[in-house]
Amino acid sequence: MSAAPAERPAAGGPDTSGTATANTLVRMTGSGTPEEHIQTEAGPRPAAAKGGVVVAVEAAGVSFAEVQMLQHLHPFPPRFPFVPGYDLVGRIVEVGPGVTGWKTGDRIAAMPRTGSWQRFVALPAKDLTEVPEELDADVAVALVANGVTAYQMLHRLTRLRPGQTVLVHGASGGVGALLTQLAVHRGLRVVATASAAKHDAVRHLGAEPLDYRTPGLAAQVRALVPGGVDAVFDHIGGRGLDAGWSMLARGGTLVSFDSSVAGYRPGQWFRPHVPALRRTAVRFFARHLGLTGGRRMSMYYVKPGAAFSADYTELCRLAAAGVLTPRIAGRHPLEHTARAVRALLDGTSIGKHVLTPGPTTAP
Repeated sequence: MSAAPAERPAAGGPDTSGTATANTLVRMTGSGTPEEHIQTEAGPRPAAAKGGVVVAVEAAGVSFAEVQMLQHLHPFPPRFPFVPGYDLVGRIVEVGPGVTGWKTGDRIAAMPRTGSWQRFVALPAKDLTEVPEELDADVAVALVANGVTAYQMLHRLTRLRPGQTVLVHGASGGVGALLTQLAVHRGLRVVATASAAKHDAVRHLGAEPLDYRTPGLAAQVRALVPGGVDAVFDHIGGRGLDAGWSMLARGGTLVSFDSSVAGYRPGQWFRPHVPALRRTAVRFFARHLGLTGGRRMSMYYVKPGAAFSADYTELCRLAAAGVLTPRIAGRHPLEHTARAVRALLDGTSIGKHVLTPGPTTAP
């Protein structure tokens, strides 16, 4: 799938010569609206520390985590002001003392969780993953946090077999769309929720769409899959986890990978995530007492490491083979970061919003 580009990098992209000394960065200054609290600034380029590198960023992701941070509702909120940015793709322009295995010019991906929204980023070398040269930067960054989240939930948290059925919530989003494609590729039947306006896009992914706003969603799923689904992937949390649990077949798995912050006041940083934690704990003990019919519930949070690198490499292979086609909702220069966050907040986007920190031109 593809989307009409918004703002794209001009020819040449980010400066990877190592000679630039100026940096451009985006700060989140407080809790509120993106227009008020997301600011683009100039600053010096960072230097490579011992065991670290400096990377010229080709593309950085915009995710729901930044929306949570802006509203001070993220479970691990940084202190304001800070530079957001969960994931990035770029090239090494400086290598610090003690670094082995990486050199200037290498193309890498990383998931620092904060700090990606700038032109040059200092990163620990141990957290880098190689990116194939032929992979488009937008696609490559969409596979970092979003792609690895989708891949690990499907392949590492469940034991699904071809012919089984899964329910994917938010199938038009950055994680949900990739999860749907991976599940279809694995031979699974996918029932997927999205707003009615996005159902054609969901069908294009190979799934059967349902409107998540429709009352009685669990009954609709049961009508489609009378025996229950074998896995539910939920990014909403709260009472929706109870509905997801009720849709599971015997031996099925409910995976909670995020929590909606709708209805919570800014600053209630951990409260949106408590319902998922409580339900996971209760069902963990119930399962070990033999009270769940073999059903289980897991919470998922993506993190770097050896498994991350291996899974990212496999995602790049699948993208190169045409199995995965991340949809890019928009491409924005750093100066328009607030617009990208606003688009995500408004909920009308399909796919991933990407920042392009290099020289840009208007669309």
